[in-house]
Amino acid sequence: MTIQAPVKTGSGMGVASLVLGIVAVIFALIPFVGIVAFFIGGVGLILGAIVLFQKNRKKGVAIAGVILAVASFIIAGVVTSATATAVSDAMNESGVSVDTQTPESKAGEEAAVADEKSDDVPTEYKSALKSAENYNSVAPLSKQGLLDQLSSEYGDKFSKKAAQYAVDNVDADWKENAVKSAKTYQETMSMSPSAIQDQLSSSAGDKYTKEEAAYAVKQLD
Repeated sequence: MTIQAPVKTGSGMGVASLVLGIVAVIFALIPFVGIVAFFIGGVGLILGAIVLFQKNRKKGVAIAGVILAVASFIIAGVVTSATATAVSDAMNESGVSVDTQTPESKAGEEAAVADEKSDDVPTEYKSALKSAENYNSVAPLSKQGLLDQLSSEYGDKFSKKAAQYAVDNVDADWKENAVKSAKTYQETMSMSPSAIQDQLSSSAGDKYTKEEAAYAVKQLD
């Protein structure tokens, strides 16, 4: 008489797969936490698959677990996508936007804004700024000295407003200009540091600020 091996009627992993599949579906239906369903459903799917490949086991429970796990993936994807769309629409309606511009596009917009602002600047102001840049490139001048040169009737004769705009916007390092002037006095006129400082800060001299003059003298050898 042949005795057949009994068919195992239960499977702990099959039941676990079913339970995890049910839990995954529940989490999948909840906005913002649907991502958890992918993890729980994944575990359930693996357990169910193991049971399906085993012999002598009833597979109905495991099949149900696998189906629920796959369903949780689909539901979670749909709910997550719908939630993201709804949040995005709500932010747009409230005036809050997400900045998706690249650094290159931002730089382009900033350049365009700068060009628009430049178009609003009077021609005289632009000319004064250009003249200030030329002076600064060939000779070290203080901010006040450059302002006087640009607005003087014996100089460039720009209006005071145009001259002020120019010295406010020219790319100049006034302290470095003071250092260059101080070194010129030291090398060509053999002046003492004290005399150089007085010359730099004098209203009848270079017209640097006292701070700039003191800084320049400290840089001398």
